[in-house]
Amino acid sequence: MLKPHIQGVFISIGIALLTGLLSSLLSGGQSEVYQTLNQPPFAPPAWLFGVVWTVLYILMGVAAYLIYISDTKPISKTIALCLYAAQLFLNFSWSIVFFRFQEYGWSVLVLALLIFLVALTMMTFFKISRLAALLLIPYFLWLLIAYYLNIGVFLLNK
Repeated sequence: MLKPHIQGVFISIGIALLTGLLSSLLSGGQSEVYQTLNQPPFAPPAWLFGVVWTVLYILMGVAAYLIYISDTKPISKTIALCLYAAQLFLNFSWSIVFFRFQEYGWSVLVLALLIFLVALTMMTFFKISRLAALLLIPYFLWLLIAYYLNIGVFLLNK
């Protein structure tokens, strides 16, 4: 009985990781762009982003799987997973807007919408699975850091 859960959680994690990987590939030379930008104070080194995002995508995948296997009403589950998919799409879009098109003002807007959607997703997840919502806290906090950095890049690289 454990085997379907192991497969399911790996599929869910894989979807999140694949979203990040595809976004990264479509974004172009992220590290090169990042190195050329004027950075706000406390900007982390470029190598840290890949490590952090990998962990966050794993947590996101586990959280989504917990919602998927929950015993809640189908409509609640559908709403929660649609919110999750919507925020995953915005997450996917942000790197392309920021790195590929280097539209730092637009990327601030995308990130603000992403933060809002993640907060909404967390609240929806919380009603179904507290653990699923808690697993998204590091993601939410990292997005706040990213928002600070994005605004800084926008202001310092006009």
